[in-house]
Amino acid sequence: MDLPVMPPVRPMLAKSTPSLPREPGLSYEPKWDGFRCIVFRDGDEIELGSRNDRPLTRYFPELAELLKQSLPPRCVIDGEIVVVTEHGLDFDTLQQRLHPAASRVAKLAVETPASFVAFDLLALGDRDLTTEPFARRRGELESLLDAAPGRIHLTPITHDPDVAQDWFTRFEGAGFDGVMAKSDELAYLQDKRVMLKIKHERTADCVVAGYRMHKDGEGVGSLLLGLFDDEGHLHHVGVASSFTAARRRELLGELAPLREHALDDHPWRDWADAAAQANADGKMPGGQSRWSGGKDLSWEPLRPELVAEVRYEHVQSGRFRHGGRLARFRADRTPDSCTYAQLDEVAPAELDAIFGVAR
Repeated sequence: MDLPVMPPVRPMLAKSTPSLPREPGLSYEPKWDGFRCIVFRDGDEIELGSRNDRPLTRYFPELAELLKQSLPPRCVIDGEIVVVTEHGLDFDTLQQRLHPAASRVAKLAVETPASFVAFDLLALGDRDLTTEPFARRRGELESLLDAAPGRIHLTPITHDPDVAQDWFTRFEGAGFDGVMAKSDELAYLQDKRVMLKIKHERTADCVVAGYRMHKDGEGVGSLLLGLFDDEGHLHHVGVASSFTAARRRELLGELAPLREHALDDHPWRDWADAAAQANADGKMPGGQSRWSGGKDLSWEPLRPELVAEVRYEHVQSGRFRHGGRLARFRADRTPDSCTYAQLDEVAPAELDAIFGVAR
């Protein structure tokens, strides 16, 4: 492979902002919920590079073949791999595509084929476009994908902040994370947080049923959170993390009284057993899975008496899609009030309509 922009490429990144910016000269796009992917094509060679330098090509053979048929002979394109269903984007199904067995990969390529959504052009032919302004890169990308086949898409774009605000609300039901904003004059700056992202954020009151130590061993790394279903079963819905070093140590002291006799009547008692953890499917707080990357997921149970108000983005398959953030502890709330009923349900949006905007 011999391209003007060679792998590995560190994707350009974004920093969060609490509200939609409305300055002149900005372009807005939906924020896709998938695997970030840089596509490199040089003739018959195709490489799908990931954000963390983990090659994705072997996991998506159907997509590699489709891109080979659709893209110019020599190009580098930034985008997102997604799995599209009738209910919207399905990140859980997308994760299942990262399977070590070649036979399983081939089977899933037929059963749950992936799509690629392009949103930036880094190179074309012998030209390195990374120093060109985004507006020019976008214009060339549109001409390349004007007649792309199904499952190869061009992300929608607008310069109207009112339209972007509408997307922020309306597209969430299809599984989108929010909205991206970038300057029309922006060069492609690898590994730099020079774009803006506006993400959905809500709060929920959750039961704190355990914690994991931080990797440095100096304090609490994450709180294990639970919500009750209609039958009164406490389900593990995710974690709250991203504490400062000082706060990690404080939490260790604050939670210490809840460790006493924590397993006596704990709803996750069986999950604390080492053998159960070894055989868990990843749904248990201590369960290993192929997504855990061999990390230490052992946890310390707590008596489920403490309620935490947690900020989260959205829920998928009964779990927080991304890690939550602790807002505060709620001494005024009882654990039995922490139910799924408090979570917002977002009406589905039609993906066909979303892709239609790009056309």
